[in-house]
Amino acid sequence: MHLIFLVKYLYICKIDIVLKILIIPVLMLFQQVPVTFTGIEHVQGTDSLKVSVRLNYELFLCDYQQTIFDDLDLEVLRSFRPFPADMANNYLNSKINIYANKKQVIGKLLKMEVDEGDIRFNMLYRVDKKLKSITMRNTILTGLYSNVENLTIVRSRNYESETKFTPEHKEETLLLK
Repeated sequence: MHLIFLVKYLYICKIDIVLKILIIPVLMLFQQVPVTFTGIEHVQGTDSLKVSVRLNYELFLCDYQQTIFDDLDLEVLRSFRPFPADMANNYLNSKINIYANKKQVIGKLLKMEVDEGDIRFNMLYRVDKKLKSITMRNTILTGLYSNVENLTIVRSRNYESETKFTPEHKEETLLLK
């Protein structure tokens, strides 16, 4: 809304086109859509999915509080150094649901690290060696923001697929080749 107003204002004021081009991207940075990144990889011949998740640390804490433990003060969550692995594992398994060949699988947190304002998780899911389909449900941050985008890439053998999960599109099934 503010961006549209500013663009109209710049047009009315007849500010030089170069200045417009410089100002608009800067303003767009201040109206960023919350984004998470998830990578899912099935290594051929193994019985596991390697899953990595990356999101903003502060948004993770807010979503954790709202989803798992809304009676816990946000400052208490911020004070955890490092964030407890069992709590993070519980959160991730509640937000990312994976069904391998129509059977739900539960992830195990292997690694967690905070870097430059983001938190990264590496998880392992045990699946059948002959993986034919994956159904994913990703609801990270969907309770906090109506415009969140959970970008997900799935790789298996010679197959790769990108999906954008949103509050309206939370689940997708992929048939692996």
